[in-house]
Amino acid sequence: MKKLALHWKILIGMLLGVVFGFIMLQVDGGAEFVDKWINWAGTIFVKLLKLIAIPLILASLIKGISDLKDISKFANIGLRTIGIYVATTVVAITIGLLLVNVLQPGDGVSDETIAKLTETYANDSSVQGKITEATRQKDSGPMQFLVDMVPENVFMALSNNKLMLQVIFFAIFLGISMLLIGEEKAKPLKDIFDSLNDVVLKMVDLIMLTAPIAVFALLANVVVSSGDPELLYALLYYSLVVVVGLILMVIFYLILVATITRKNPIWFLQKISPAQLLAFSTSSSAATLPVTMERVEEHIGVDKEVSSFVLPVGATINMDGTSLYQAVATVFIAQALGFDLTFADQLIIVLTALLASIGSAAVPGAGMVMLVIVLEAVGFPADKLAIGLALIFAVDRPLDMCRTVINVTGDATVSMLVAKSVGKLGEPQPKEWDDHYDEVK
Repeated sequence: MKKLALHWKILIGMLLGVVFGFIMLQVDGGAEFVDKWINWAGTIFVKLLKLIAIPLILASLIKGISDLKDISKFANIGLRTIGIYVATTVVAITIGLLLVNVLQPGDGVSDETIAKLTETYANDSSVQGKITEATRQKDSGPMQFLVDMVPENVFMALSNNKLMLQVIFFAIFLGISMLLIGEEKAKPLKDIFDSLNDVVLKMVDLIMLTAPIAVFALLANVVVSSGDPELLYALLYYSLVVVVGLILMVIFYLILVATITRKNPIWFLQKISPAQLLAFSTSSSAATLPVTMERVEEHIGVDKEVSSFVLPVGATINMDGTSLYQAVATVFIAQALGFDLTFADQLIIVLTALLASIGSAAVPGAGMVMLVIVLEAVGFPADKLAIGLALIFAVDRPLDMCRTVINVTGDATVSMLVAKSVGKLGEPQPKEWDDHYDEVK
């Protein structure tokens, strides 16, 4: 009997988790049961993925650069990567703006719904926290993200997943320095990082054995903590506009894959689907990064020289799904609250959402912080920011799950495009967790 593919196992776990969550909602104390006895499995799974994210970035990026033998190749890969990421982000924002202006979901929100959403969420500590964080980022200056990229203590950067850009900077700096001291002197250190890279990828394989159970727990917890169903229904049209935009973005990626890399787009979706499903379950590009790297390298055939740079950078600065969401959410809030946006304002949305995506963390909820920055950029009244966020807060988590899928798909697509452009897109060589099991049993 043929072994069931991983993406089918994960999908079954997700569906069972949703069904179980809805059943628990109908049972007295069901939500509490899920929180105490089910959610732990998903929490540990996400912690394990985050545990290996930084070691994987460090080892993979240093290995990729030190394998290049030529710094000019790295510069070539870097420039292509940044250029394509910026282009796809602009496309995503443009799709979002076109949809929200044509469909105008904000015009159909009643005053009663606005009042109820405001009463429920405007003073929520999470909403207020997003506003405070956005204000801090906005006040720090336009070039602060460059300052924040450079660590003053590498061990502090390695101990904090939110400082991923600092880890990337250090890994690039160390990798280039290893090239400059010559192959013979760099070999002992290179061997360490080569071995570490193989070990961490094996850890990914082992962690993924528990993925179906973990996504069951994660989705069950999402369902039982989803909030007031009536408020979710009130924002259904807005949510559909965002989801349609995200689907159009996936179609755009598939067109790029088919026309530029000459690969079957259905094959591409099949190979990247475990990473997409985990992105949906965890709402975090950073937590999904180890799985994305494993799928892109082993199952799609992108050379490590490319994937080790493109994917960590993408998880940090490429947020196509989040940027599209920014565009839709900003105009939706303006429509619902009667705040007129000119054409110039919408151009400001494109620029601000693009810049905000670069400096935003690859963690759940970062999109709300970006949204505040975009709203303030178009002159949205400061005293109405909390009301604006309250309008969409009820559906932020499910939409966050959806847009993280697009972020991860975008990262994988760009890695293929860059690999194809530099002749580093080869044949897949998948590995299993038990490849060397006979040697140790």
